[in-house]
Amino acid sequence: MALLRTAGIALAATGAAHFAAPKAFKPVSKLAFPNDTDAWIKRNGATEVALGLALTTQKTRKAGLVGTAVYTAWLGARTAYNRRSSH
Repeated sequence: MALLRTAGIALAATGAAHFAAPKAFKPVSKLAFPNDTDAWIKRNGATEVALGLALTTQKTRKAGLVGTAVYTAWLGARTAYNRRSSH
């Protein structure tokens, strides 16, 4: 489970980076969230910090895994929908 702990730390760090360097996330975030992109960068950053931290401990790992799977599917669906809608 050291791999999941490491992945959790990486995900939490990526989430924190949304606040430290939001411009780096703008191009990718704009694909899924063309409206109010800046606010969504912060929301996604907070979500990734929470999910990442959940993955770091055994007690919350299952919830973190489920949450990360749902979050990833949701981001993919939003991106696909907005790509279709923009054509």
